[in-house]
Amino acid sequence: MSEPQIPQPPSHMSAEEFREYGYAVVDWVANYLAHADEFPVVSTVAPGDIAAMLSDTAPEHGEPFADLLSDLDDVVMPGITHWQSPNWFAYFPANTSGPSILAELASAGLGVQGMLWATSPAATEIESKVLDWLVDLMDLPQQWKSTGRGGGVIQMSASDSTHSMLVIARDRKKADSGIEDMVVYASNQAHSSVEKGTRVAGIGHVRLIDVDSNWAMDPDALRVAVEVDIAAGLHPIAVVSVVGTTGTTAVDPIGSIADIAAEFGLWHHVDAAYAGNAMVCSEFRHHIAGVDRVDSYTFNPHKWMMVNFDCNVLWVADRKPLIETLSILPAYLKNEATESGAVIDYRDWHVPLGRRFRALKLWWVIRSYGAEGLRMLIRHHVALASDLANRIGADDRFELFAPHPFGLVCFTHRDGNEATRSLAQALNNSGRVAVTPSELGGVTFIRLTIGQTRTEQAHVDALWDLMDDLS
Repeated sequence: MSEPQIPQPPSHMSAEEFREYGYAVVDWVANYLAHADEFPVVSTVAPGDIAAMLSDTAPEHGEPFADLLSDLDDVVMPGITHWQSPNWFAYFPANTSGPSILAELASAGLGVQGMLWATSPAATEIESKVLDWLVDLMDLPQQWKSTGRGGGVIQMSASDSTHSMLVIARDRKKADSGIEDMVVYASNQAHSSVEKGTRVAGIGHVRLIDVDSNWAMDPDALRVAVEVDIAAGLHPIAVVSVVGTTGTTAVDPIGSIADIAAEFGLWHHVDAAYAGNAMVCSEFRHHIAGVDRVDSYTFNPHKWMMVNFDCNVLWVADRKPLIETLSILPAYLKNEATESGAVIDYRDWHVPLGRRFRALKLWWVIRSYGAEGLRMLIRHHVALASDLANRIGADDRFELFAPHPFGLVCFTHRDGNEATRSLAQALNNSGRVAVTPSELGGVTFIRLTIGQTRTEQAHVDALWDLMDDLS
């Protein structure tokens, strides 16, 4: 009987070819970043335009890599909204930098699946150490270090962290109540991830608490809501404070909310997705007074620390409830290191089993810029935002809508909502900048976020000149 024929493997890119094409891709990215401000910031394609340029079927045979690279210009670029443009003033930033991009390349090349310490010790130990660095750099509670009762972990996004923490809050109270009677609290300015996380966790109720004149949660309103729910036979389990709301960067009073959380036994989670980056600078830390009494805290280096998406940091004050809730150990994951109890297995710290080597890019960015460089970036952007706010406040056509404690400036046109909407539309249609129109309390306003890695005074001056011309 003849031996069965083993099919041949496909042809792979050789080391020499990879080096050649790798240089070409790096050149392409370098050129893009050097000229990102020359593109219309917002993509102008219509729905379906990009798809129409793609084949309806996958190719049967491989194509030359040169064709793939050319399609970056011909197919991809027309459909890109340029988050890396220094003229990006919309939403919050999603920044990157040279060290971060190169670390992402190295991480992809290594192809690490860091679910366990044993599956790549470097991925775990670098992550733990770098997050311990950040505890010190931001003057956060020492118990949040990996050497304390708590610890940090890199997640995909602040939404993932919030969802996970609501699951922990649910499980620690499950002996006392059915989930349909549980209640989560956040301000009516909190990110939609709180409502979504409540739904994902199957928790019965979410209460959106009234805010004060600065759009921050009113602790008295929180207390009343908790007391009313208890009187109605419901079971409050968690409260989410926000440091830097998406709408206006309002800051909830963490200390006052911590008092209420302690009184009623609520898990207290802090969402500092954007503004948490500013805590590398001591002058912003008064915004998180009372943070030593919260249960969990999250922020996104991929927003304002030049680390490309995705890279979210979550700390817990006590890792035991987290691991007890999320740890499941099938036989195929058992290993000597795990059994010893001497290592961290990050698969127990979030919902997914698999995880990329995200810590490499955070490590390289911090080492490349140093704490000094990170502080310089934050202070530069906040100063630019303050200067722009002063110009807006001094112009009789405009009015500031909210305080600007960080890099976000919110303003209206004094001629009313329609004039504000028209200005936002004109700014975005110009192709020269991107801004975000929004609405609160029936008032339309424009959000201008100054925080893109390469934004400088000249870009803000050009934005102001454009506002002047279009108003």
